[in-house]
Amino acid sequence: MKNKKKMSILTVLTLSASLLLAACGGGETEKKTSGTPKTPTKPKEKLEEKVVIYSPHGKDILSKFEQQFEAKYNIDVEWLDMGSQEVLDRIRSEKNNPQADIWWGAPSVNFDQAKDEGLLEPYKPSYASSLADGFHDPEWNWTGTSQTPEVIMYNSKEVKKEDAPKDWDELLDPKWKNKVIIRYPLASGTMRTIFSAIIYRDFKDGNDPQKGFDWLKKLDANTKEYSANPEMMYNKVAKGEGTISVWDMPDVVMLKETKNYPFDFVIPESGTPVLTEGIAKVKGAPHPKAAEAFYEFVNTPEAAQLLAKDFYRIPTRDDVKDLPDWITNTKIKPMDIDWKVFQKESDNWMKYWDENIKNGKKEIKQ
Repeated sequence: MKNKKKMSILTVLTLSASLLLAACGGGETEKKTSGTPKTPTKPKEKLEEKVVIYSPHGKDILSKFEQQFEAKYNIDVEWLDMGSQEVLDRIRSEKNNPQADIWWGAPSVNFDQAKDEGLLEPYKPSYASSLADGFHDPEWNWTGTSQTPEVIMYNSKEVKKEDAPKDWDELLDPKWKNKVIIRYPLASGTMRTIFSAIIYRDFKDGNDPQKGFDWLKKLDANTKEYSANPEMMYNKVAKGEGTISVWDMPDVVMLKETKNYPFDFVIPESGTPVLTEGIAKVKGAPHPKAAEAFYEFVNTPEAAQLLAKDFYRIPTRDDVKDLPDWITNTKIKPMDIDWKVFQKESDNWMKYWDENIKNGKKEIKQ
């Protein structure tokens, strides 16, 4: 196969306005050096010669599906790897001259915001019947590809499973004082989601966040450190400098199985926020038919199975077979959350935490 161009961007750290996970990008345009693909199969209809993807999924996932899609359709895949909020900002700036065809990867609240701004093109995929109502937009402006539950993580060498906190409120027990290490929330979509969910538990009944703020003050009293990045948090907990944290379930499993970290997790008994990651077709996509082909291709049962086994993603489709035990043996109780309210209030809640609760005041470890 002849060499093709790859698009990427410089790493940018973004603070999401809608509980988003920050992600990083690539570098200058570079040549691809992928191996020879399988003999392409001829598509049923004439498709465009390329498709452009904006995504926070990272080089490993994007390269894998690029190679497979190109091998099947003989269509050049160009992708930009950037944070979810950055994708939204870029698509917004290109509204009058769209450059992307597909936006692959972001929490549903991001897609809802893009929908409200008229940035997405409705597309009902062939697998629509395999998605529950909560895993797609009512008008099919986006569909869910994977789900991410948040959990209580603990050092399994230092804490016995029966002794680990079973629910959010148990994190406030004085026995965990100076045992909790948390990723700095303002820079983390995962932590913003967890903290906002705690506030929302009482806010939904009286529109008053104070009980949630009081809860976070008690957690702060037990917190030894707010780590500036996930790797620092992982290392501190793995070394036993702290034994408890809160994080997302797929990452905990990945670290345990691929890096032998002494981690295990508990899904809170009262329920946990579960983010839905999605995919959408960009309004005015320059390559609409190729876009729809890619949309379908990365959401087949085989693709969902690959993402689950190799990349620790929990599929939203209900017809995916032969999933890893860590998915099939885990019962998830999602919190009942109004994500529109979440999106509207989260920034103010996090600002209050930063200015009035954080640290009592602990230094952010760099």
